[in-house]
Amino acid sequence: MSIAGIILPTFLLAYHRNSRSESPNGTMHFSKNLTEARLDKSQLVTSAPFVSLNSSIEAKESARVLRMRQNRRKTIDVLKVVHPPPRRSVPRHLQRYLQSLSSHEALLYAKREIEHAPLVGNVGNDSYLYAPVFRNISIFKRSYELMEMILKVYIYRDGKKPIFHQPRLNGIYASEGWFMKLMEANREFVTKEPERAHLFYLPYSSRQLELALYVRNSHNLRPLSKFLRDYVNMIASKYPFWNRTHGSDHFLVACHDWGPFITTEHVELKDNAIKALCNADLKENFVAGKDVSLPETAIRIASKPLRNIGGGIRVSQPPILAFFAGKMHGRVRPKLLKHWLNKDADMRIYGPLLRRVSKSMRYVRHMKSSKYCICPMGYEVNSPRIVEAIYYECVPVIIADNFVLPLSEVLEWNAFSVTVAEIDIPKLKEILLAIPLKRYLQMLMNVKMVQKHFLWNPNPMRYDLFHIILHSIWYNRLNQIQIPQS
Repeated sequence: MSIAGIILPTFLLAYHRNSRSESPNGTMHFSKNLTEARLDKSQLVTSAPFVSLNSSIEAKESARVLRMRQNRRKTIDVLKVVHPPPRRSVPRHLQRYLQSLSSHEALLYAKREIEHAPLVGNVGNDSYLYAPVFRNISIFKRSYELMEMILKVYIYRDGKKPIFHQPRLNGIYASEGWFMKLMEANREFVTKEPERAHLFYLPYSSRQLELALYVRNSHNLRPLSKFLRDYVNMIASKYPFWNRTHGSDHFLVACHDWGPFITTEHVELKDNAIKALCNADLKENFVAGKDVSLPETAIRIASKPLRNIGGGIRVSQPPILAFFAGKMHGRVRPKLLKHWLNKDADMRIYGPLLRRVSKSMRYVRHMKSSKYCICPMGYEVNSPRIVEAIYYECVPVIIADNFVLPLSEVLEWNAFSVTVAEIDIPKLKEILLAIPLKRYLQMLMNVKMVQKHFLWNPNPMRYDLFHIILHSIWYNRLNQIQIPQS
């Protein structure tokens, strides 16, 4: 909250001119064709004014020392790690009761408990879980606690490397690799006794499958889909667990764009299993409420997954209104450049970032210096820029029709992002300027507060990205459970 204490008063001065787009009663007025923005009810926290310390000393320092300090700030972004509260202890009588239940009975118990979750009061500003970024903080908190008490996952050991059990931890498909790495190393949720399991993990990598089997430029995914079909058939014939539920308690995690398509050769895998997919397109084999929208995280250095996180807009430089730079593929990005490339100084919209531009300000610094980061879809609806924007403390502007936003079972995306319909790209600046300053500052604060839930911690912590993904899989499994009518 100290960061908010610095940025809020500054923006109130720097962007007073933008308040003209806010009506006297504080609401926004868009035409019917414009994307609507919903005001958040949370209140801003009163902050102290920014005071520059030791200004007389700094004024006397040499230009060389100042340049050295500025360079260090540009190259080293230190993420302050805030540790979550410890798990609540479970009474022994409750432990004994839960252990006496079958796996199905335990799921029924959890679903009943969640349906009667106690209301969580107003969450204070010091609380680790910040209510405005959740759809329902009471349900999430109770469901997460029950996951910690109950959930056991069995990981099939079948399958040879590199397609199975060999995670790739960098690149734009890193999410599936990091989940595999942390899931297989986990001792809290993983069980070696499949009879005790509530979920069964198919530990394959869609990226490794592509590298191993896809013939470049063939445009033929059937060999990949048949390979996965044969693997599931082998699992079903070797063990009793798949056939027991027709795959509805099995899950996979795939971040490749082809993730939905390579499940299509096996009907039960496609229709029943829980698929955690980066390509969460409602028109392409994604079932909301059963499948999980997986955040796409672009990890550049596997040994430093938290590099450059934080350090968003600084009070010393006026921010850019909106920024995008990237390759031209898919249906949305060419439209974005057609309407905004070199059209408006406030709209820094580029193709691949030109050297003359990156010399003065690199890609990461552009994002950290922008109010809004434009996140258009690529070949498919997903984009790593959404999580990048959260990492770099810039409000994401998502342009991808039919996209189920990541982890939307629990997260309230309207609180920290803007969604713009593809048809409204020509009105993009009008939409952004129509967002009142107070609303923008609320979203920026919420970006900072939700950031910890998108981190790949090498040593996982409660409520981080590994645990939030696992919770969404658990939660969607519970959605499939029918409570018997008494």
